[in-house]
Amino acid sequence: MTTPAAAPFPYAEFDGHPATEDDLRTAAFFNYGHFTAMQVRKGRVRGLGLHLDRLDTANRALFELPLDGERVRELIRHALAGAGALDASVRVQGFLPPGATATTVMVTVRGPATMSTEPKSMMSVPYARAAPHLKRPGDFGQTYYANLATRAGFDDAVLTLADGSVTEGSFNNIGFWDGDSVVWPQAPALLGTTMALLEQELPGTGVRSEQRAVTLDGLGAYRSAFVTNSQGMAPVRRIDDTAFTVDEELMKRLEEAYGRAPLDTV
Repeated sequence: MTTPAAAPFPYAEFDGHPATEDDLRTAAFFNYGHFTAMQVRKGRVRGLGLHLDRLDTANRALFELPLDGERVRELIRHALAGAGALDASVRVQGFLPPGATATTVMVTVRGPATMSTEPKSMMSVPYARAAPHLKRPGDFGQTYYANLATRAGFDDAVLTLADGSVTEGSFNNIGFWDGDSVVWPQAPALLGTTMALLEQELPGTGVRSEQRAVTLDGLGAYRSAFVTNSQGMAPVRRIDDTAFTVDEELMKRLEEAYGRAPLDTV
Protein backbone atom coordinates (compact mmCIF):
# COMPACT_ATOMS: atom_id res chain seq x y z
CA MET A 1 0.00 0.00 0.00
CA THR A 2 1.33 3.45 -0.84
CA THR A 3 1.06 6.36 1.58
CA PRO A 4 -0.99 9.32 0.26
CA ALA A 5 1.19 12.27 -0.68
CA ALA A 6 1.11 15.25 1.65
CA ALA A 7 -0.77 18.30 0.40
CA PRO A 8 1.47 21.13 -0.84
CA PHE A 9 2.18 24.01 1.56
CA PRO A 10 0.53 26.32 2.29
CA TYR A 11 -2.59 24.24 2.80
CA ALA A 12 -5.82 25.91 3.89
CA GLU A 13 -9.20 24.75 5.13
CA PHE A 14 -12.36 26.74 5.85
CA ASP A 15 -14.63 25.29 8.53
CA GLY A 16 -13.15 21.86 7.93
CA HIS A 17 -13.16 21.67 4.12
CA PRO A 18 -10.30 22.37 1.70
CA ALA A 19 -10.31 25.99 0.61
CA THR A 20 -12.20 26.78 -2.56
CA GLU A 21 -11.68 29.77 -4.82
CA ASP A 22 -14.75 31.41 -3.30
CA ASP A 23 -13.38 30.85 0.22
CA LEU A 24 -10.06 32.44 -0.65
CA ARG A 25 -11.76 35.31 -2.45
CA THR A 26 -13.81 36.08 0.65
CA ALA A 27 -10.70 36.00 2.86
CA ALA A 28 -8.77 38.21 0.45
CA PHE A 29 -11.43 40.91 0.22
CA PHE A 30 -12.74 40.78 3.79
CA ASN A 31 -9.78 41.20 6.10
CA TYR A 32 -11.54 42.21 9.33
CA GLY A 33 -10.89 39.47 11.85
CA HIS A 34 -8.42 37.96 14.28
CA PHE A 35 -5.98 35.08 14.41
CA THR A 36 -3.43 33.15 16.40
CA ALA A 37 -0.25 31.45 15.16
CA MET A 38 1.36 28.39 16.68
CA GLN A 39 4.10 25.88 16.10
CA VAL A 40 3.00 22.25 16.10
CA ARG A 41 5.50 19.48 16.78
CA LYS A 42 4.43 15.85 16.61
CA GLY A 43 0.83 17.01 16.84
CA ARG A 44 1.43 18.98 20.06
CA VAL A 45 1.55 22.67 20.96
CA ARG A 46 2.88 24.55 23.99
CA GLY A 47 0.25 26.87 25.41
CA LEU A 48 -2.60 25.51 23.30
CA GLY A 49 -5.12 26.65 25.91
CA LEU A 50 -3.78 30.20 25.67
CA HIS A 51 -4.23 30.15 21.89
CA LEU A 52 -7.80 28.91 22.20
CA ASP A 53 -8.61 31.51 24.87
CA ARG A 54 -7.14 34.24 22.65
CA LEU A 55 -9.39 33.21 19.76
CA ASP A 56 -12.51 33.09 21.92
CA THR A 57 -11.77 36.45 23.59
CA ALA A 58 -11.07 38.19 20.28
CA ASN A 59 -14.14 36.67 18.64
CA ARG A 60 -16.35 37.97 21.43
CA ALA A 61 -14.70 41.41 21.21
CA LEU A 62 -15.06 41.72 17.43
CA PHE A 63 -18.26 39.83 16.68
CA GLU A 64 -19.98 39.33 20.07
CA LEU A 65 -19.88 35.60 19.42
CA PRO A 66 -18.09 32.82 21.30
CA LEU A 67 -15.62 30.57 19.49
CA ASP A 68 -15.64 27.10 20.98
CA GLY A 69 -12.16 25.79 21.75
CA GLU A 70 -13.02 22.15 21.12
CA ARG A 71 -14.36 23.03 17.69
CA VAL A 72 -11.15 24.90 16.90
CA ARG A 73 -9.04 21.94 18.04
CA GLU A 74 -10.98 19.63 15.76
CA LEU A 75 -10.52 22.03 12.84
CA ILE A 76 -6.75 22.18 13.49
CA ARG A 77 -6.53 18.38 13.67
CA HIS A 78 -8.50 18.08 10.46
CA ALA A 79 -6.28 20.56 8.61
CA LEU A 80 -3.10 18.88 9.84
CA ALA A 81 -4.42 15.54 8.60
CA GLY A 82 -5.39 17.10 5.29
CA ALA A 83 -1.91 18.53 4.92
CA GLY A 84 -0.31 15.26 5.99
CA ALA A 85 1.73 17.10 8.63
CA LEU A 86 2.67 16.46 12.27
CA ASP A 87 5.23 19.28 12.41
CA ALA A 88 3.92 22.58 11.06
CA SER A 89 3.29 26.28 11.42
CA VAL A 90 -0.45 26.65 11.95
CA ARG A 91 -2.49 29.83 11.76
CA VAL A 92 -6.13 29.95 12.85
CA GLN A 93 -8.13 32.96 11.70
CA GLY A 94 -11.69 33.90 12.57
CA PHE A 95 -13.77 36.28 10.50
CA LEU A 96 -17.44 37.08 9.94
CA PRO A 97 -18.20 37.62 6.25
CA PRO A 98 -20.95 40.11 5.36
CA GLY A 99 -24.36 38.63 6.05
CA ALA A 100 -22.97 35.66 8.01
CA THR A 101 -24.31 34.77 11.45
CA ALA A 102 -21.52 32.36 12.46
CA THR A 103 -17.77 32.85 12.53
CA THR A 104 -15.84 31.32 9.65
CA VAL A 105 -12.65 29.63 10.82
CA MET A 106 -9.74 29.39 8.39
CA VAL A 107 -6.84 27.12 9.29
CA THR A 108 -3.64 27.34 7.27
CA VAL A 109 -0.79 24.87 7.51
CA ARG A 110 2.78 25.62 6.44
CA GLY A 111 6.15 24.08 7.11
CA PRO A 112 7.53 24.36 10.65
CA ALA A 113 9.49 27.52 11.48
CA THR A 114 12.00 28.50 14.14
CA MET A 115 13.27 31.98 14.95
CA SER A 116 16.94 32.57 14.23
CA THR A 117 18.88 32.90 17.48
CA GLU A 118 21.30 35.42 15.97
CA PRO A 119 21.41 38.58 18.13
CA LYS A 120 19.14 41.26 16.67
CA SER A 121 19.53 44.98 16.15
CA MET A 122 16.34 46.99 16.48
CA MET A 123 15.34 50.48 15.41
CA SER A 124 12.82 52.39 17.52
CA VAL A 125 9.83 53.72 15.57
CA PRO A 126 6.89 55.95 16.61
CA TYR A 127 4.00 53.58 16.11
CA ALA A 128 1.25 52.12 18.29
CA ARG A 129 -1.13 49.49 16.96
CA ALA A 130 -4.87 50.08 17.26
CA ALA A 131 -6.43 47.64 19.75
CA PRO A 132 -3.00 46.16 20.47
CA HIS A 133 -4.44 43.46 22.76
CA LEU A 134 -5.97 41.79 19.69
CA LYS A 135 -3.92 39.76 17.22
CA ARG A 136 -5.29 40.52 13.78
CA PRO A 137 -4.27 40.26 10.12
CA GLY A 138 -3.32 43.00 7.72
CA ASP A 139 -1.71 45.55 10.07
CA PHE A 140 0.02 47.84 7.57
CA GLY A 141 1.99 49.80 10.16
CA GLN A 142 3.88 46.85 11.60
CA THR A 143 5.10 45.71 8.20
CA TYR A 144 5.84 49.25 7.06
CA TYR A 145 8.06 50.03 10.03
CA ALA A 146 9.71 46.61 10.05
CA ASN A 147 10.67 47.19 6.40
CA LEU A 148 11.95 50.70 7.20
CA ALA A 149 14.14 49.23 9.93
CA THR A 150 15.53 46.61 7.57
CA ARG A 151 16.33 49.22 4.94
CA ALA A 152 18.16 51.25 7.59
CA GLY A 153 20.40 48.27 8.36
CA PHE A 154 18.55 46.89 11.39
CA ASP A 155 16.97 43.47 11.84
CA ASP A 156 13.63 44.65 13.20
CA ALA A 157 11.66 47.55 14.65
CA VAL A 158 10.61 48.22 18.23
CA LEU A 159 7.36 50.15 18.59
CA THR A 160 7.16 53.17 20.89
CA LEU A 161 4.57 55.66 22.11
CA ALA A 162 4.80 59.44 21.73
CA ASP A 163 6.38 59.75 25.20
CA GLY A 164 9.14 57.29 24.32
CA SER A 165 7.58 54.29 26.09
CA VAL A 166 8.60 50.95 24.60
CA THR A 167 5.65 48.67 23.83
CA GLU A 168 6.62 45.66 21.69
CA GLY A 169 8.51 44.56 18.60
CA SER A 170 6.96 44.71 15.15
CA PHE A 171 5.86 41.08 15.35
CA ASN A 172 7.12 40.02 18.77
CA ASN A 173 7.24 40.84 22.44
CA ILE A 174 10.39 42.37 23.88
CA GLY A 175 11.80 41.72 27.33
CA PHE A 176 14.71 43.18 29.30
CA TRP A 177 17.10 41.88 31.95
CA ASP A 178 18.37 44.15 34.73
CA GLY A 179 20.50 41.50 36.40
CA ASP A 180 17.78 40.49 38.87
CA SER A 181 14.50 40.33 36.96
CA VAL A 182 13.05 39.84 33.52
CA VAL A 183 11.15 43.05 32.79
CA TRP A 184 8.36 43.32 30.25
CA PRO A 185 7.20 46.78 29.14
CA GLN A 186 4.07 47.86 30.99
CA ALA A 187 2.39 49.38 27.96
CA PRO A 188 -0.38 48.62 25.45
CA ALA A 189 0.80 45.50 23.59
CA LEU A 190 -0.25 42.02 22.57
CA LEU A 191 0.30 39.39 25.23
CA GLY A 192 2.11 36.79 23.15
CA THR A 193 1.75 33.13 24.04
CA THR A 194 5.50 32.65 24.48
CA MET A 195 5.66 35.72 26.73
CA ALA A 196 2.70 34.43 28.76
CA LEU A 197 4.34 31.02 29.19
CA LEU A 198 7.60 32.64 30.31
CA GLU A 199 5.76 34.81 32.85
CA GLN A 200 4.11 31.63 34.13
CA GLU A 201 7.21 29.43 34.26
CA LEU A 202 10.13 31.78 35.10
CA PRO A 203 9.39 31.92 38.86
CA GLY A 204 9.79 28.14 38.99
CA THR A 205 13.36 28.53 37.75
CA GLY A 206 14.22 31.14 40.36
CA VAL A 207 13.93 34.13 37.98
CA ARG A 208 11.60 37.00 38.76
CA SER A 209 9.33 38.25 35.99
CA GLU A 210 7.55 41.59 36.22
CA GLN A 211 6.03 44.35 34.15
CA ARG A 212 7.07 47.97 34.50
CA ALA A 213 7.42 51.06 32.32
CA VAL A 214 10.37 50.95 29.91
CA THR A 215 11.40 54.09 28.01
CA LEU A 216 13.96 54.73 25.29
CA ASP A 217 15.89 57.13 27.51
CA GLY A 218 15.98 54.50 30.26
CA LEU A 219 17.33 51.58 28.22
CA GLY A 220 20.77 51.99 29.76
CA ALA A 221 19.40 50.54 33.01
CA TYR A 222 19.19 47.10 31.41
CA ARG A 223 22.05 44.70 30.79
CA SER A 224 20.35 42.55 28.17
CA ALA A 225 17.25 42.31 26.03
CA PHE A 226 15.48 39.65 23.98
CA VAL A 227 12.44 39.11 21.76
CA THR A 228 9.89 36.30 21.73
CA ASN A 229 7.12 35.08 19.46
CA SER A 230 5.50 31.79 18.49
CA GLN A 231 8.64 30.76 16.59
CA GLY A 232 10.99 31.11 19.57
CA MET A 233 13.25 33.73 21.12
CA ALA A 234 16.47 35.57 20.36
CA PRO A 235 18.76 38.06 22.11
CA VAL A 236 18.82 41.74 21.18
CA ARG A 237 22.27 43.28 20.79
CA ARG A 238 21.16 46.89 20.40
CA ILE A 239 18.22 49.26 20.13
CA ASP A 240 19.23 52.36 18.17
CA ASP A 241 22.58 53.35 19.75
CA THR A 242 22.05 51.50 23.05
CA ALA A 243 24.07 48.29 23.14
CA PHE A 244 23.15 45.24 25.23
CA THR A 245 25.19 42.30 26.43
CA VAL A 246 24.29 39.09 24.64
CA ASP A 247 23.84 36.95 27.75
CA GLU A 248 23.98 33.28 26.78
CA GLU A 249 23.23 32.20 30.34
CA LEU A 250 20.07 34.31 30.35
CA MET A 251 18.93 32.79 27.06
CA LYS A 252 19.51 29.29 28.47
CA ARG A 253 17.38 30.16 31.50
CA LEU A 254 14.61 31.48 29.26
CA GLU A 255 14.71 28.31 27.16
CA GLU A 256 14.63 26.22 30.35
CA ALA A 257 11.58 28.10 31.60
CA TYR A 258 9.81 27.80 28.25
CA GLY A 259 10.59 24.08 28.15
CA ARG A 260 8.83 23.60 31.47
CA ALA A 261 5.48 24.50 29.89
CA PRO A 262 3.65 21.29 28.95
CA LEU A 263 3.02 20.28 25.35
CA ASP A 264 -0.70 19.87 24.68
CA THR A 265 -2.05 17.43 22.10
CA VAL A 266 -4.15 19.25 19.52
